[in-house]
Amino acid sequence: MTFSLTVREHLMIAHSFRGDVFGPAQRLHGATYLVDATFRAAALDDDGLVVDIGRAGDLLRDIVGALTYRNLDDEPDFAGVNTTTERLCQVIGDRLAARVRDGALGDVHLTAIAVTLHESHIAWASYEVAL
Repeated sequence: MTFSLTVREHLMIAHSFRGDVFGPAQRLHGATYLVDATFRAAALDDDGLVVDIGRAGDLLRDIVGALTYRNLDDEPDFAGVNTTTERLCQVIGDRLAARVRDGALGDVHLTAIAVTLHESHIAWASYEVAL
């Protein structure tokens, strides 16, 4: 049995890709994503929660906010990396997981966090990290 709670944010960035496989996306372009963070737990806490929805939303907003309105090509954390949708899922997921492990959501007993970036209404990518 697994319970989950999902919160949503949005992310607006500029970036370019390296490699012929990306065609015209090798040039600088913008992208806007819907970002879903799903927190998973094997059981609910004593209050009947996976995690407090307000705290989860604040945490996601904080992490996504550090990337929003940035040209990721200029960010040292992404030097030499194609900031694909899949890679951005991993970065956001790993940052969420690190903050949860550091106690940002209090004493929670989560089993995983899944991050999904919706690039459009027909394409999205996900990444899940175990806790």
